[in-house]
Parts: sequence; structure tokens; C-alpha cells
Amino acid sequence: MPEGDTIFRTARTLQRALGGHVVTRFTTVLPKLARVDNQTPLAGQTIVRVHAAGKHLLIDFSGGLTLRTHMRMNGSWHIYRPGERWQRPRDDMRIVIETETFVAVGFNIPVAEFTTESPKLGPDLLGETFDIDEALRRVREHGGEEIGNVLLNQQVVAGIGNIWKSESLHAAGVDPFRRVAALDDATIIRILNIARKQLRASANATSRIRHAVYLEKICRKCGTRIEYRKQGEDARGTHWCPRCQR
Repeated sequence: MPEGDTIFRTARTLQRALGGHVVTRFTTVLPKLARVDNQTPLAGQTIVRVHAAGKHLLIDFSGGLTLRTHMRMNGSWHIYRPGERWQRPRDDMRIVIETETFVAVGFNIPVAEFTTESPKLGPDLLGETFDIDEALRRVREHGGEEIGNVLLNQQVVAGIGNIWKSESLHAAGVDPFRRVAALDDATIIRILNIARKQLRASANATSRIRHAVYLEKICRKCGTRIEYRKQGEDARGTHWCPRCQR
């Protein structure tokens, strides 16, 4: 599942291509979106802004609607010039937004809706501002849960997934299976600040960032073999170093 940094980069690319331009054509195979577009045609409206909110990608239109998409495991957005051949099969197309200069195609997008409300999320780790006190308060509300699970809860903090959960806890030297109640405020704040720094660095990176523990065999810090285990009710994968994160 794409994490907040990936969605942030996607939104930034779409904003550069589409922001401020007029929609010349909107096409979708998703019945829910098609019904709304028939009532409020997007053609002729301006794309006001494309932005990310956690793992959600939001496209705001001048008519007041926002298209919210969530990529889950297989969804993606591509940008093409008009007439340019698509890199994915046409059967994978779910949404097409055309302007005079670019065509944005959403492939295999499983979650898409028109809305007038923002997603109900916790403080966004990739937001221009980040309310650390509110994030701490929300983490504290889950004192009986493992910190690795709490970081993935988008109503606590938005934008983090398996990769940066594992990486930020490793950088903070915290066992991902430790209960929140066993952590002091300073440790939680350190984890959140590290996660924000790592996500922002990844979002702005021009090349692939090498991970310390995620999908690695050996810890880059101490050389210990990395351990892996499913965590939580959703069995989300966690990578950690048993030496650095005692």
C-alpha cells in the first residue's frame, strides 16, 4: 500500500500538470462517480488543487466537489500528453481527467468518491504544519496497544505505513511491540518527529532511499539479522532489529 510520501509525490506531480487547468473531458467506469458527473458535469470546471491528506489523494474542482481516491495495493495515477500511448492496459482504467495539455489516468483505483468533506484523519505527518501535541494526545488514547499498530492508525496520525513505521521505530530505538503505556512522552514525540522527518525526506528525494530495516536482511546500524513478524489484527508486516530496539 502506498504510504504518505508516495501519495504526496503523486499529488505534487498531478498538481503541476493539472492545477489551474480546465477539464475538457471526464471519463470513468465507476458507476458511483458516473452518476454524480451526470448531475454535475466536471467538463468546463477548473482543477483548483491536487493535494494529499495522509494516504488519500484529493482533487478539488471549482464546482465545489472533491474527488477522493485511495490507492490501496494496486492503484496508481499516470500523466500523459493527449494522444500518448498508455503504459497500462485500457481495461485497468478507472478514471480519466483530460485537459488541453495533459491526461491523468487512474488505473486500478479501488476507492474513489466525490465528496465535499475532508477525510477524518489525525495530524498529517506530511502536512505543512504538524500539531505534535494533538498527535501525542491521540497516541496516548491507545495506551494498551502496541506502538507499531498505533502508528498505522490513520485517525491517530496520517501518512505512515509499514515502511516508515518500521524505519522510524528503528531510528528511535523502540521495540515495535512495546505498549504505548510503557513509553514516556519524550519517546513518543521523538518517534513522531523522526517519522515526519523521514517521510518528508522520502517525499522530496530524487533517488531511492535505502532502508535500514525494511525488507533488509542485516541491520545497517549494528549488523544484527533483521527480524520480521506480522503484527496486529490486520497482520501488517513489521521489520525490526532485536539489538537496536530492545
